[in-house]
Amino acid sequence: MLFNFFKSSQSAITNIEFKSSWCVAYGKINNFTKDIIWQDQQFAVIAESDNLAISYNQKFVVVGDICLTNRRELLQKLGMDIHDSCSHQQIVAQLWQKYNSECLNLLVGMFGLVVWDCEKQELYLIRDAIGSRTLYYTTTGATCWIAPKLRTLTPYRSDNLDLVALRDYLCCAFVPGERTLWQDIKEIRPGSFLQMPSQQVYHYWQLKEQIIDTNQSLAWYGEKLRSLLEQVVKEYLPENQPVGVFLSGGLDSSSITALAAKLHNAPIHTYSIHFGTETANELEFSSLVAKHCETQHHILEITFRDMWERLPETMAYLDDPIGDPLTVPNLLIGRIARKNVQITLNGEGGDPCFGGPKNQPMLINSLYGAINNQDSLQAFLISFQKCALDLPQLLKPEIWQSLKNESNESSVFYDDLNADVNYLNRLMALNIKFKGADQILTKVNNLTQAADLQGLSPLFDQRVVELSMQIPPEYKLSGVEEKAVLKTAVSDILPDRIIHRPKSGMMVPVQLGFRKYWQRQARKLLLNKKSEISAYINQDILREWLDFKGDVWGRYGIKLWLLVSLEIWLGVNKSI
Repeated sequence: MLFNFFKSSQSAITNIEFKSSWCVAYGKINNFTKDIIWQDQQFAVIAESDNLAISYNQKFVVVGDICLTNRRELLQKLGMDIHDSCSHQQIVAQLWQKYNSECLNLLVGMFGLVVWDCEKQELYLIRDAIGSRTLYYTTTGATCWIAPKLRTLTPYRSDNLDLVALRDYLCCAFVPGERTLWQDIKEIRPGSFLQMPSQQVYHYWQLKEQIIDTNQSLAWYGEKLRSLLEQVVKEYLPENQPVGVFLSGGLDSSSITALAAKLHNAPIHTYSIHFGTETANELEFSSLVAKHCETQHHILEITFRDMWERLPETMAYLDDPIGDPLTVPNLLIGRIARKNVQITLNGEGGDPCFGGPKNQPMLINSLYGAINNQDSLQAFLISFQKCALDLPQLLKPEIWQSLKNESNESSVFYDDLNADVNYLNRLMALNIKFKGADQILTKVNNLTQAADLQGLSPLFDQRVVELSMQIPPEYKLSGVEEKAVLKTAVSDILPDRIIHRPKSGMMVPVQLGFRKYWQRQARKLLLNKKSEISAYINQDILREWLDFKGDVWGRYGIKLWLLVSLEIWLGVNKSI
C-alpha cells in the first residue's frame, strides 16, 4: 500500500493540540490553586486521576507515566491476584509501602515517576533503568516543578540557554546528560532517583560489563539472546490486537518483524519509507522481509516539501531538540501506522547493544590516536560527524571563549570513556546511556505519543541491555563482522540476504534537500539577524555552508539540518 502524505500542509504550531501531561509542585505552594487533584503542605499534584495512586496505608503518593512489563510477577510478590485490575501506579505504591526505594530493583519497564512520603515530607524523582521515559525538574525559585514533558515546565523557566548543553547539541545532535537546553531545568538520569529536600542522587541500577563466560561459543550466546528476545517481544505484543513494526530492511528492524510474526496471533503491519525517485532507498530489503514474514506492508513516500513543512510541528513535539533528520519521518510514519494499530515496535538498540558500525571510527582511533595526537574525548565527539571541529568558528567569539575553559574531565562522557572495561563495551555503554536515553528513546516516546501510539523498543529492553554486557565483545563486533551474536540469534527466521547484507542505515537526503529545495527558506531562517540562534552562532560560516563552499566530504547538509532544527525548536518553545 503506497502513501504520499501532506501534499499541502498547515505547519502553524498554534493549530497543534498538545495532550495535557501530569505535573507536580514541591516547596512553596501556598498561593497555587490551579487544577490540583491532591495536595499536602509542600506537595501538589496537577494530573488526571489515572496518573495518581495512594498506598493502602495512605503514607505514599505515586504519580507518573508507568508501564511495567513484569506486572504479573509484581502482583504475585504483593500477594495479589494476577487478574487484579489495579493500575501500574497502584502496584508501585504498594511496593513502595512494602520495600521503600528498594522496590525499584524489582521494576522492569518504562517509567518516569515521583513518590511523595507524607510522613517524612520527602520527595523522590525516579526514572527507569534505560531511560525509556523522561522526567524534568526546575532548579530555581521557591517551588520545584516536575513533569515528564519539558514543554509542561515552560511557564516556570527563563529563556536562558545552557551554553554547555548548546555546545553538546552541536557536537552530538542531541543534549546528553542531566542538562537540558534551558539553563534552569535538569533531567533525571536513567537508573537513578533524586531525593528531596536532601538533593541527593542515588543510582539503583547501573550499566556494567559482566561477561559471564568467555569459554562459551557464539552459538551458545546466540541461543541465550534468542530466548530472551522471544520473551521480551511476546510481552510487548498486544493480546489479540494488530501490531505495527517500523521496518527499514536492516538487521535490527527485520529481526523484530520476524520475531513478532513468529509469536503473534493477530495481524502484523509493517511500515517503510522512501524519499522519492531522486534518492536511493531500501525498499527492496524491507519488502523482502515483509513478504517473508507475511505482514501487511505499507510504504510511505516522504517528499522534500513534507520534510521542510512538517519540521516545526515535529520540533514542537520534542523535549530537547534532536538534529537527526529521521525525526520528521518518524512522526509521519507514526500517523500512518495509527490508522491500523495502537502499538508499534521498532529495531532501535541493535547498534549500541550488539556492536554496530558506528563504533568503528572510535575503534580506529584506539589504534591510531597516539599518532594523530587526538585524545579519546575529541575522537568521540568527532565520530558523531556533526559540528565538533567547527565550534571555534561556528560559535560567536564570546560564546566560544566562555566554553574554552571547560575541561575534558567535566564532560558527561569522560568517566565512561575512561572506564576500566573492554574498549568496545565502553563505547557501547556510552551509546546506550547517552544516545539511547537522550536521543533514540526520547524521540520514539515523544513522536509516537504525538501520533497517539505507544512505541516500544525490544532491543533496548533493560534485560536485553544487561545481556549485551555479558556477551564477549568478539561476538558483537569482530573485524568487519558486525552484530554476529544477533545474526546468530535470528538466522533461522530471516532470509540470508538480510542476515549478510552490509549495514547502510536509513539515510535522509538532507544534502540534496538543501542544495535543490530548501536553500532559499534556510537562508531566510538562519541568516535573519533576529533569528533565535543569532546571539550564539556566527552567521558568516552559515553563509559558506549554504553556498556549499569547500564541502569536500558532503557534510554541510547534515550540519544545516542540525542548525535549522535548533532554530525552529527555539522558536516554537519560547516561553509565553
